[in-house]
This record gives sequence, C-alpha cells and structure tokens, in this order.
Amino acid sequence: MENWQRGFVLHCRAHGETSLLVDLFTEHQGRLSVIAKGARAKRSVLKSVLQPFTPLLLRWSGKGGLKTLTKAEAAALSLPLQHTALYSGFYVNELLCRVLEQETAYPQLFQDYLQCLTGLATAPQAVEPALRTFEFRLLRTLGYGVDFLHCAGSGAVVEENMTYRYREEQGFIASLIKDNRTFYGRELLAFERLNFSDAEVLQAAKRFTRMALKPYLGGQPLKSRELFTQNILYLK
Repeated sequence: MENWQRGFVLHCRAHGETSLLVDLFTEHQGRLSVIAKGARAKRSVLKSVLQPFTPLLLRWSGKGGLKTLTKAEAAALSLPLQHTALYSGFYVNELLCRVLEQETAYPQLFQDYLQCLTGLATAPQAVEPALRTFEFRLLRTLGYGVDFLHCAGSGAVVEENMTYRYREEQGFIASLIKDNRTFYGRELLAFERLNFSDAEVLQAAKRFTRMALKPYLGGQPLKSRELFTQNILYLK
C-alpha cells in the first residue's frame, strides 16, 4: 500500500521480544492484521501511537494475510473514553474483531464506528443509545435483513400495541405468547427509526441485539463483557 489510510487499533498483543500483532479497522480495507516490528522497544515511537480510540493515519506493506506496518501517525488526539464509556469502546472493538471478515471494505461502517466512539466520548450519560445504534447498523452491514415494519407471518403492517415474537431467519410474527423473544409493535417501529429515547425501547433493543448477534459470535463469550461485569462488581 502506498497511500496513507485512516484507521483505528482494535486490539494489540505481543509478538516476539519487541513487536506487536495489531488488529486494525481501516476506512477502505476494513479489518486487517499487521505486525508492528519493534513497537515494544523502549525507543519506539509506535508504542504510544498504537492505542485504541486514537484516530490514525496508517501505511503498511505485504500481500499475505499478515501485513507489515510501515508508518503510523496520530491524526488527532485520542478520544477520551472513561469508566463505562471505556468498557463500551472495548466491547465495540471486540465485536468488530469477531464478526468482520478480513480485508473487506466497510466504509459506511467505519463512519458509524467513528460516530459511536465520538458519542461515547462526548455523551457518557448516553452510552446505551450509542451502543444500540451501532449494533443495529452493524447488523445491517452484515446483511441482517429483518423487517421491523411488517409481520413475517401475514405481511400485515406492524401495529403499535400488538405483540410479536422473534423467530430467527424469519422475523417478527404476531403472537400472544409473551417471553424473552416477544416485542411490542411500538418497539419494532422504534428499532426501524433507531429511536432509543424511551427506556423500555432501549431495554428491548438490547435484548434483541443480543439474540441477533449471537449467531455471528458463536459460543465463545465476549471478554469485554466479562471485564465490564468484573469491574462493576469491584466498584460495588
């Protein structure tokens, strides 16, 4: 690659004595893995640059699955995520690492990611709406095409006060059964608009995205979710 490209660090891990293996999310090549040679050495300038939530300008080389990072510069100050917003940022990063294919361009999702991080940094009191919005946009990027406006059984328009039960690979079907998979029509209509200003809708959205993302994540639990739970218990 010859030109600079915007990107973010999703995850880093040690490689050898002085290098790092870095998962990146870039604007035009999506998620890719690079080796940052010597990044852990005492005099390396990369050590302070390759941090999560820092907008970066990046260059790399190589044609295989593992590229070699050649340049990395901070394009702006790190987004100031703290407390719950910080753990939420790690959660979003882990989601991308787990569900995105390598070297597939997601230019709109890159903008959605930047918007999510900016929201977490500037409005920490609204973490949940920012996360739910990003999760729904991620699902759409992955090709998850659930219709929130029509009953999957009859094709009838969703009615606010009716209840609908979610069925994987089908959608929402009008039902009198009320369980964890049941949603009110007003909640589905809000999902379509990405309107999470209502507390009940927000809780329902979290319930839905956990179900919808599960097939993409497999059986392995999210480490960021466990880390968040452990720290909340510690703070209590």
